[in-house]
Amino acid sequence: MKNTMNAAAETPVDTAAPAARDWRTTVELTILGAIWGGSFLFMRVAAKDFGPFPLVATRLAFGSVILLPLLWRARQTIRPSHLWKMLALGALSAAIPFTLFAWGAERAPAGIGAIANSMTVLFAALVAFVGFGEKIGVRKAIALVAGFVGVVILASGRTAGENVAPAALAGAAASFCYGLAGNLIKRFLSDIAPTAVAAGCLLGATILTAPLAALTWPEAAIPAKSWVAVVALGVLSTGLAYAFYFRLIQRIGAPRAATSTYLVPLFGVGWAWMFLGEALTPTMALAGAIILGSVIFSQKSKG
Repeated sequence: MKNTMNAAAETPVDTAAPAARDWRTTVELTILGAIWGGSFLFMRVAAKDFGPFPLVATRLAFGSVILLPLLWRARQTIRPSHLWKMLALGALSAAIPFTLFAWGAERAPAGIGAIANSMTVLFAALVAFVGFGEKIGVRKAIALVAGFVGVVILASGRTAGENVAPAALAGAAASFCYGLAGNLIKRFLSDIAPTAVAAGCLLGATILTAPLAALTWPEAAIPAKSWVAVVALGVLSTGLAYAFYFRLIQRIGAPRAATSTYLVPLFGVGWAWMFLGEALTPTMALAGAIILGSVIFSQKSKG
C-alpha cells in the first residue's frame, strides 16, 4: 500500500552520512514497517462498522490534514495541469486500493491483505515492462511468476472454514493499482516534490471518495473502538507514515526506503495475532514466504 510514489523521488542522498547512523536507519525502517503493518489491523477493526467507502474517506481526510502543510509549502511549483493528474493518480494510488483493502478486511483476517500487499513491487516491475518497455530481466521474471504462485496459494486457503479468495484477490488488485500508480507518478509528476505528490494524491482521493462515503454512511452508531482505529489509520498509518517515509527517501534514497515494505506482512500478521487472535494458517505462511521471498529475490543485485 506504500510503494506507489517511490519512483517519483530522485532526491539527492546524503552519502557522507557516518556509519554510526546506520543503526538509526534500521530502527526507523522497522518502525515504518510496523506502522504500515498496523494499518491492516486498524482496517480489520473498523471495516465492518464503517463499510469500505466511509472508512476510506475518513482515513484519507485525516491523512490529508497531516500532509496539507507539505502541499502548501510546494504550492509555487504546482501548475493547473498538475491538479487533474493528482486527482486521477489519487484514485489509483489511494482511493481504489484503500477501498479494496477495506472491502477485504470485512471478509478475511488482516494478514491476508498484508501478505497480498507485498506484490506491489512485482506489479510495478510488470507494469514498467508491459506498459513502458522497461527491461525486466530474468531475475524479476522468475520473481513475478513465483509471486503470482504465492497469490494463488493465498487465495486457495480458508480461515475458520471461510473462503479468503475474494479478499486475497482484492488485495492483489490493490497492489496492482499501487504498481501502476508508481509508474505513472514517475512519468507525470516527477517535476514536483515527492511530499507534495503524496499530499496532493491523498487530497484528490479524499475528494473522490467523500460523495460515496456520504451515500453509504452507516445508519447505526459507530462504536468508539472503530473510531479510534480509523483515526489511527488516517493519522498514524497514512499521514504521519507518508511524511516519515518521504523523509527517509530524502536521507537514504527510494530503493533503501522501500525495504520497509518487506516488514509489512510480518507486522500485519503479528499485530492481528497479538490483538485480534487471528492465527497464521499454513496456507498464509507458505504464500507469505513465497511472495516475500520473490520480492526480496527480485531486488538483489546480480553481482
